[in-house]
Amino acid sequence: MDWHGRKLHFVGIGGAGMSGLALVARALGAEVTGSDRAADSPYLTRLRAAGIEPSAGHAAEHVPADAEVVVSTAIAPANPERAIARERGQPELHRADLLGELTRLRPTLAVSGTHGKTTTSSMVVHALRGAGMDPAYLVGGEVRSTGSNAGWGTGEWLVVEADESDRSLLKLSPRIAVLTNAELDHHDTYASQRDVDATFRAFLELAEQSVIWDRPELVALAGDRPVATYDVPAPELRPGGSSFELDGVRVDLPVPGVHNALNAAAALTACRLAGADPARAAAALADFACAGRRFEALGATA
Repeated sequence: MDWHGRKLHFVGIGGAGMSGLALVARALGAEVTGSDRAADSPYLTRLRAAGIEPSAGHAAEHVPADAEVVVSTAIAPANPERAIARERGQPELHRADLLGELTRLRPTLAVSGTHGKTTTSSMVVHALRGAGMDPAYLVGGEVRSTGSNAGWGTGEWLVVEADESDRSLLKLSPRIAVLTNAELDHHDTYASQRDVDATFRAFLELAEQSVIWDRPELVALAGDRPVATYDVPAPELRPGGSSFELDGVRVDLPVPGVHNALNAAAALTACRLAGADPARAAAALADFACAGRRFEALGATA
């Protein structure tokens, strides 16, 4: 589909995921409008900088009559903008459908898991940029080194955060799928651990290659498909970060916790599969500043 001349209206454009899609759609040449009830969303500033002026609140008059209407699971069917679009017969897209379209434009590296998606996705973007690969990306939080949650880089790859909360990750077409962990969460969607595992198993089946934390119950979800496992059994921990070796390369990470060492190992393993030089990718993480609102340093006290 030619994105030039395409008209998209985002209901709830100020959210982390929706604003990223709007930014990328604009970069691809689409005419973008949108609305949001949260006047103080930090993502609105980036939208305005890209030439997108969100409407305040939700109202039928905000919706251009010739636009495709993009919604997320959070937008109820009774929303006035969805209602007017239905009345006019306008096409409606779930945000996952639009993200799925984007994953078919470029080879895609998709990161999922119950915990660690945003941080690991941000690490992948930061490391690939450090290795000179300039990926496109859509992440559910600000990548601190780029100052944005989304961008359409000039490189070969697209990096996306794959959301399991409403099973929307199954709309994607990844070449590389990353699974950080799998636990029972989002009880409005999942009734049991077996239900969670089935969704992640279906996600991994979509990819040519998978990157999975080296735990038997997780690796088993990939079946007989190619898997690259990772683990950090004994990182050197310090208050401000950690150090460890991965595939013979030393990694010095400036964000604390064993969980972040594991996130970094997942990211670097995925970067290697995407063709990044392992040493350059690892070196790039030495100044990784975490993702927005994820273990983000806000200040210090005496």
